[in-house]
Amino acid sequence: MASKTRKVVITCAVTGGIHTPTMSPHLPVTPDEIAQAAIGAAEAGAAIIHLHARDPETGRPTQAPEAFAPFLPRIKQATNAVLNLTTGGAPHMSVEERLQPAMRYAPEVASLNMGSMNFGLFPMLERYRDFRHAWEPEFLERTRDIVFKNTYKDIENILAACSGNGTRFEFECYDTSHLYNLAHFLDRKLVTPPLFVQTVFGILGGIGAHPDDVMHMKRTADRLFGEDYVWSVLGAGRNQMPVASMAAAMGGNVRVGLEDSLWDGPGRLATSNAAQVARVRKILEGLSLEVASPDEARALLALKGGDAVGF
Repeated sequence: MASKTRKVVITCAVTGGIHTPTMSPHLPVTPDEIAQAAIGAAEAGAAIIHLHARDPETGRPTQAPEAFAPFLPRIKQATNAVLNLTTGGAPHMSVEERLQPAMRYAPEVASLNMGSMNFGLFPMLERYRDFRHAWEPEFLERTRDIVFKNTYKDIENILAACSGNGTRFEFECYDTSHLYNLAHFLDRKLVTPPLFVQTVFGILGGIGAHPDDVMHMKRTADRLFGEDYVWSVLGAGRNQMPVASMAAAMGGNVRVGLEDSLWDGPGRLATSNAAQVARVRKILEGLSLEVASPDEARALLALKGGDAVGF
């Protein structure tokens, strides 16, 4: 279904575990940069901030809980935004490694990939000749022969580990099968409505970003979940704003941020996450839609509140 309110929830994913420092000088890497990016995105209108951490020296993605510690309290103190911690991390990480920050900090929301998949980042090797860090080309090349693992057992373990502390989930669905996997867990009563379903378009290994793909995922989710879900979308790379625009017009919510796209228009790097939030907000307001506040997002998604987290 579409959101039960006409107000649109904007999520901003500020750094992620996909892009590498060579690809943009604006990609947040240090705790200070991540905190500033998150605060700026919240001030621009993002109700939810989706967070990863990076090694501050090399920019390499890390799921060490200590890497999150310098920026989580700072963002919480400076904003009212819902903070969403990844359990996705990066494709090469083990499930146990990816789970640790959500276990340690008991956030209001944690992301959860709803199935194992190919996750091809290696085409980015064709776009860059020189890399700032030796790990970057190896990191990208490894995705040619790797499965981003989230088996049924893995998903069950993550649900069990996080549900006990009141954390709810952003269910990331990269293809139709992931929606059916989520329906399986709903049937088993291992997840409870309202389901926050983030449909992902344009990642190599997942569904494409054609308008037919967007409609297909929405129709499938409508049929499987009826009134029991809140729909959001993200489009990778140049698909970011077109997919957001389509979904918003159909009643959906949107996600932007430098995790998903480094761009702020054709051939122009986004200088900040706030710039992408401002751009998508302009699109929403052009459609006569209002932007949801963090507390409105909390009510829509039945979240426990920022006073119940572990940071």
